Amino acid sequence: MSFKYETHMHTSQGSDCSSTSGSEMVRRLHALGYAGCFITDHFFGGNTAVNGDLRKLPWEARIRLFCQGYDDAKRAGDELGFQVFFGLEFGWRATEFLTYGIDMQFLIDHPEIENMPLPEFSDLVHACGGFVIHAHPFREADYISTIRLFPHKVDGAEVYNCNNRDEYNARARWYAESYGIPATGGSDSHHWWCHPNGGVEVEKKFESPFDYLEAVKSGSVKILARDHSTDLDPGENPWKNCVRPNPELLPEGLLKKE
Repeated sequence: MSFKYETHMHTSQGSDCSSTSGSEMVRRLHALGYAGCFITDHFFGGNTAVNGDLRKLPWEARIRLFCQGYDDAKRAGDELGFQVFFGLEFGWRATEFLTYGIDMQFLIDHPEIENMPLPEFSDLVHACGGFVIHAHPFREADYISTIRLFPHKVDGAEVYNCNNRDEYNARARWYAESYGIPATGGSDSHHWWCHPNGGVEVEKKFESPFDYLEAVKSGSVKILARDHSTDLDPGENPWKNCVRPNPELLPEGLLKKE
């Protein structure tokens, strides 16, 4: 028996480039036969949904808004018996680290990370017990001006990203092999109708994010390739019911602006 996990995915509550709520993404993954997923929304240095006037709110309020996609996904996962783990995609000058083994309290406790360079962020995450995977290291796009590599600051590299071109993935694999960096993969999914159906497959069910780390380090993950046969018809306006972070869901007293 094996278990499939989505390791890189976005929700509309946390990532501005996603159209689909955490609960919808979880239901889609569950229908595709996955055992669980990691929510890795874009943090404040990336394409976050906590933008505009929401950025004027106090730090804890912003963090709790950012986590609404994970919270929504976790509720749906608990109802379905589907595992949902917390993570994020930390961006610095368009270079991005998938971050695991931390939680909302870590973010609340460290407001200094908002403007922290990637090497320092990696050091802090490791000091606090977490780990990082370099997301799509060789992706080329109009928002990426420079490819930056930090081989001694990461615990793994995403050598297969379902939204990457083949040559970008091939370079990522060359990079990981050159430095002996453990290899993994992810879908980088943003929408319910076009789920790349990637991630990893393992023989033993994860009990925590650190089981994922151990599987990557031991080389026991099977990296899943994109399967276009799972794509669905999005209809005329798939963004019409897009759910964004909602300040009205925050605990009382957190909305006072700084």
